[in-house]
Amino acid sequence: MDFEFSSGQREIREAVSSLCARFGDEYWRQCDERSAYPEEFVRTLGEAGWLAALIPQEYGGAGLTMLDGSIILEEINHSGGNAAACHAQMYTMASLLKHGSEEQKRRYLPRIASGELRLQAFGVTEPDAGSETPKIKTFARRAGDNYVINGSKIFTSRYQHSDMLLLLTRTTPFDELKKKTDGMSLFLVNLREYGDAIKAVPIATMINHGTNQLFIDNLTVPRAALIGEEGKGFHYLLSSLNAERILVASESIGDGRWFVEHAVSYANERRVFDRAIGMNQGVQFPIAKAHMSVEAASLMRLKAVTLFDANLPCGGEANMAKYLATEAAWEAAEAAMNTLGGYGFTKQYHVERKWREARLYRTAPISNNLVLSYVAEHLLGLPRSY
Repeated sequence: MDFEFSSGQREIREAVSSLCARFGDEYWRQCDERSAYPEEFVRTLGEAGWLAALIPQEYGGAGLTMLDGSIILEEINHSGGNAAACHAQMYTMASLLKHGSEEQKRRYLPRIASGELRLQAFGVTEPDAGSETPKIKTFARRAGDNYVINGSKIFTSRYQHSDMLLLLTRTTPFDELKKKTDGMSLFLVNLREYGDAIKAVPIATMINHGTNQLFIDNLTVPRAALIGEEGKGFHYLLSSLNAERILVASESIGDGRWFVEHAVSYANERRVFDRAIGMNQGVQFPIAKAHMSVEAASLMRLKAVTLFDANLPCGGEANMAKYLATEAAWEAAEAAMNTLGGYGFTKQYHVERKWREARLYRTAPISNNLVLSYVAEHLLGLPRSY
């Protein structure tokens, strides 16, 4: 097995790193303090073509692989930034690319690739359903050539900064189905044309994530907004969810490497009792363990993304990569916090911001406990626990 990145992939990493260097730690600290969307960064990233990385060349994109996409997002976080501001455009792309109609692709993908449109919002989770997606209540009722949608969503991020919304609804009531994952449909909603029927209420959180609760009141969209066949939306969604798991894992790997590098730098420079604190095994060992965890998670990420790019089943690998990478990033975050001691809590060193951001991914986009349940049931054959 060859674990070396190609020259092209190394060039991607270097180019993204160079772009991110223009948006240093102070830029991200100020965005965090003002709860501001990093508009200039996202616009610059889009103009450079990186947000169109996964769109095929025939639709105006770069036609890169998911592995290339994972490198892009990893490097953003490794550089001290927060790719969550724009990562949805990559993982939502999978549902549209694999299951969208040719008319949908030709209508929207070139405009997304050029930056004219942003596909950054993803409406799945609901207040009552939580991670039990089949229990969603948002309903799309067929009305002639249209669908009329009513319901609500929660934790829908970047809504105010997106022109398109990928929206999961029920089209058949839950209690009328034997297989509960059937009867859900996926819509690509043009918010410029139909957004007036959606009210977004921002949710204050411990990190700058720009998330909202959506209230959908008689949203009327044409049949052409439906992705694929009615009732198969959950299965289409899995294409995006596996991509999401892989890309979030990549961001966490970038975070983990940022934490390890900052902890090492501080441990080498900080002197107490006339010696660098990095000489102490109590400081060394947590950093070394975190480094090994990040590297191991990266290998699982590479396996998952290789299967994804080969169009092979990768649900288990994508979930395991998400779990291992997010746990490794948190381990590295804790190691960095403990290495810096009191200084870790100051905004001057930027660790506290990244520490807060890294904690999110142990819970979202799926709780790591649910990943453990998935592995136990689907990979190990243990009885279903819920």
